[in-house]
Amino acid sequence: MRLAPIAALVAGLSAAAALPARAETVDLQLVLAADVSISVDNDEFRLQRDGYAEALTSPAVLEAIRHGPNHAIAVCFLEWSGSAAQQVVVDWMVIRDGEVAKVFADALRTAPRSFAGATAIGAGIDFAMRQFLRSGVGSPRRVIDVSGDGDNNTGRPVEYARDDAIKAKVTINGLAIVNEHPAAGFIGHVQPVGGIGYYYRTRVAGGPDSFVIEINNFADFAEAMKRKLVAEIAAADVPGGLARR
Repeated sequence: MRLAPIAALVAGLSAAAALPARAETVDLQLVLAADVSISVDNDEFRLQRDGYAEALTSPAVLEAIRHGPNHAIAVCFLEWSGSAAQQVVVDWMVIRDGEVAKVFADALRTAPRSFAGATAIGAGIDFAMRQFLRSGVGSPRRVIDVSGDGDNNTGRPVEYARDDAIKAKVTINGLAIVNEHPAAGFIGHVQPVGGIGYYYRTRVAGGPDSFVIEINNFADFAEAMKRKLVAEIAAADVPGGLARR
């Protein structure tokens, strides 16, 4: 009997979690999944991109990488928007030092924006999950790091995608960005009931030791992402007093 597509994906990812023979072993496989839907204007987009690049090359993040048992992590960066709009921007790289981190960051800073449409967080998570099948490395932990400023408004329900990721032993963490000055028509989208941080904690994040960091604007993105990456790489307590789920 043929497995349904999602069931097959979960089965494949569970098998891929085992460390393959002769594959390089890293401490963490990390997919950075950034929201580039239309509610993220061009200035906010640039702050987000630069924030990722700055965080990945920061001394604190590089120190956390060096202190891991394998002294390396594998990172892939993708952008997502509508239900059929996902794209790998910087493909998998194994980062163990500042030199490779800079190559990754430079590629991130120079790549064009991928989309500016609806917000399909569930489809973005499903796309991120597929990237683990082609990472070429093994690791004891796999994490999807989702950043965004609005709720899921198209495509597959985000809770379904999150639950499938959890079944495959993948953790989803969130960086929820409060958009206090949305364009006309976007207020309900970026300010859902309970706030965007609550939405990410209850609908998006999940899995072992998952957590969400909420920030007040895109200008705080770089510092928040740095703290988030250190916590993810070191599998440590979340900085700033935010408890893990």
